[in-house]
Amino acid sequence: MAMELKESSHSKQTTELMTMVQAINNGLRTMLEEDERIILLGEDIGKNGGVFRATEGLYDVFGDNRVIDTPLSEAGIIGTSIGLSVNGFRPVAEIQFLGFIYPAYEQIMTHVSRIRMRTMGHFTVPMVIRAPYGAGIRAPDIHSDSTEALFTHMPGLKVVCPSGPYDAKGLLIAAMEDPDPVLVLENMRSYRAQREEVPVGKYAVEIGKGKLVREGTDITIIAWGAMIAIAEKAADHMEKKGVLCEVIDLRTLYPIDREIIAESVQKTTRAVIVHEAHSTGGLGNDIVSIINDTSFLYLRAPIERVTGFDVPVPLFALEDHYTPTVARVIEGIERVLDF
Repeated sequence: MAMELKESSHSKQTTELMTMVQAINNGLRTMLEEDERIILLGEDIGKNGGVFRATEGLYDVFGDNRVIDTPLSEAGIIGTSIGLSVNGFRPVAEIQFLGFIYPAYEQIMTHVSRIRMRTMGHFTVPMVIRAPYGAGIRAPDIHSDSTEALFTHMPGLKVVCPSGPYDAKGLLIAAMEDPDPVLVLENMRSYRAQREEVPVGKYAVEIGKGKLVREGTDITIIAWGAMIAIAEKAADHMEKKGVLCEVIDLRTLYPIDREIIAESVQKTTRAVIVHEAHSTGGLGNDIVSIINDTSFLYLRAPIERVTGFDVPVPLFALEDHYTPTVARVIEGIERVLDF
């Protein structure tokens, strides 16, 4: 199915229905065709097309000099990407699962995020790190972590997290064109959860700007990734009770869009934050601080957080009890409204 999408008053782009993983693949293909500096690196991304098939078919088109199967070494993948970046290339490194990124954490914290500062702008690191994350697909231990807050605490590294196909391609292209390093977090549950009209050509979604998903007047729900779908279902339930929830998709986790948060909370005067990462040290705490800094005197009730628990992501039998559910979000909304 295809249709015409009016991108501006002067141009039109053909769109196709795509899942998020198809949109990511299409974004990578678009940039590989346009920019010879783009190189993909990762474990099994070549002939195999990646564990989620996000790079399927790209090896056959662009060859093993552009789509590179690497050894099983996350530190090596990131270290190699750093060297390529400072020498004129624009590598896109895939880490199979976010939980596998920890061996590369030192490279990211010590070098990726600091080279621009360390060299006083003489060198930049225009690289992208793609990492699937999140629970809900019945993966083994260490495959389902949501540790985004580890990376939003790194000045110099941008962190984006799309919730659907359109934003996934647009944010990925924006990341590949950014002069600085960008971590792109892709929720595994979202890869094939929905189809959306996506332009087949090039377009970008601005990094650092959130999105108003749903307008409301009574309470603001702030979320990202797979939690947007959960927030919308909770909002549907509350609407039947006469409560209009405003839903904000942050899209970029660092630098965060303070303006969209403040504007929404000042309008609704109540807020619920939803994320599947652990509660302690989670990004929700930073959002609470932003609301307190910008909108404290507007609040009619304390801010509620609905999050994962302070335990490692459990295995199959308990996985669904770990991540925020629609019922838990509804309970959080009702606690705020009943204050």
